[in-house]
Amino acid sequence: MNAKYYNDSLLTIYQQSFRNNWDLPALTEYGSDEVLSYGEMARRIARFHLFFSQIGLKKGDKVALIGKNSATWVMCFMATITYGATIVPILSDFNARDAQHIINHSGAGVLFVSQQIWETYDFEQMPALKAVISLETRQVLAERNEQGKQPVERIIRNLSRRFRSLYKAGFNPSDVVYPDVDKEDVAVINYTSGTTGFSKGVMLTFDNLCGNVMFGIRSRLHYEGSRALSFLPLAHAYGCAFDMLVPLAVGTFITLFGKTPTPRLLLGAMAKVRPNLVICVPLILEKIYRKQIVPMITRRAMRWALAVPLIDGAIYAKIRNRLVEAFGGAFEEVIIGGAPLNGEVEAFLHKIKFPFTVGYGMTECGPLISYTPWREFVPSSCGRTLPNMESKIISDDPERIPGEICVRGQNRMKGYYRNPGITAEVIDSDGWLHTGDMGTRSADGTLFIKGRYKTMILSASGQNIYPEEIEAKLNNMPYVGESLIVERGKGLTALVYPDYERMDADHVDMAALHAIMEQNRTDLNSLVAPYEKVDHIQLVPHEFEKTPKKSIKRYLYS
Repeated sequence: MNAKYYNDSLLTIYQQSFRNNWDLPALTEYGSDEVLSYGEMARRIARFHLFFSQIGLKKGDKVALIGKNSATWVMCFMATITYGATIVPILSDFNARDAQHIINHSGAGVLFVSQQIWETYDFEQMPALKAVISLETRQVLAERNEQGKQPVERIIRNLSRRFRSLYKAGFNPSDVVYPDVDKEDVAVINYTSGTTGFSKGVMLTFDNLCGNVMFGIRSRLHYEGSRALSFLPLAHAYGCAFDMLVPLAVGTFITLFGKTPTPRLLLGAMAKVRPNLVICVPLILEKIYRKQIVPMITRRAMRWALAVPLIDGAIYAKIRNRLVEAFGGAFEEVIIGGAPLNGEVEAFLHKIKFPFTVGYGMTECGPLISYTPWREFVPSSCGRTLPNMESKIISDDPERIPGEICVRGQNRMKGYYRNPGITAEVIDSDGWLHTGDMGTRSADGTLFIKGRYKTMILSASGQNIYPEEIEAKLNNMPYVGESLIVERGKGLTALVYPDYERMDADHVDMAALHAIMEQNRTDLNSLVAPYEKVDHIQLVPHEFEKTPKKSIKRYLYS
């Protein structure tokens, strides 16, 4: 059956939204008193457009963008795509060498960057860049003067005068007019570092973004006048789509959280903003579960009370209500994505009837592949395949025997920028994107992920071992901060970075820790299949090295 496509034009969606929501609040930064209306945001986007035209930027030209979540970051992104150019958002966690490589590989001619980040870069190492502009002050940080062309610094200095001359009656809703672009033109090149090595530039078209945006609109994930707290990095496809692109398409008020999102700071922000939808990664919920809920429900008196019928329901309801209030108390649901959710945490949230759902996506689909509203969510799944997407499992029995998940449809990327070889490796001749994820699929298109194809370990007896499933169990055991299951010889070893903060609080020393870990190994082996048993636990002194998206770089430890 063919997937159902959304035929709307992405730029027309924003043209109408900015006009219709002119006086509604659009953007603010957490802790700031400044609120930008949709009208003011549209006006500032028009200033960007004037600047782009003055420097000779053309449709399809590349604009790179690096910095924390901020109102200027959002307007730069939106201004670039509504101009018909291609935005290259780069995670601010990338080191200078990698970021400079991405800027060069993308061919970006202009870079908007946080001044603090720019201090670590070398302009001479990026010869294609014509100008570097500060996100904070709009000042030119570096430029290459071309013969016969006006310096960029002078263009910026004269921009206000030119803007007033162009819009003599002021900038009004009727002045919001965005160009016609081909749906297959590239709107975003999103570079992923992944856990397997070098970055790849994912080309997302205007139609790819439109598929995600229209699904968000029709699902009423956000709506006119709703509130959103944007704390995931907007340079990542997940946060970009559902904390920015969908909200701005419907008239949502976005509060941008530019700090490191620790659970304590986030919960404080949730209480103030009271978002109507929470877009979250598993790490946040897992930390809250381990640090706040587990200590409470494992106390002797609490364990006794939870064993008593009727009393347990009242206790679970109280925990649910406290958790709902901790997230602001005004949300319809919490959508978890970006990484697998720990099974024990998921089972507990389901038991207390917490309104959450788990979605599935990848940068290569901008990002969404599957999602189900929380009331219909099937535990251990990652939702139903979207109406505008198709999915299949490469398996003799897709409902029972895991195989590689393949998808195609409106959200599927155009390919990897300047890399047709790798593109051909993941997109086959029938248009199926081979995700590299292993899983099963029910008849209605609901997906169940088991692990990554490349991390799967083949046991001596020929059984498929998914290390992520073993790690999820081990990570819930005492004093395990994070873990990695690796093959050593003919058996499995668990590399464990201990939870030193919890050890200090409980006065546990290293001598006692080894005995605890051996007990963890025994307990773990009682929970897994015989071919998944762990032979050794090896403690590591430092946290595992991670990508900017906080995935462990597994290839460094194999």
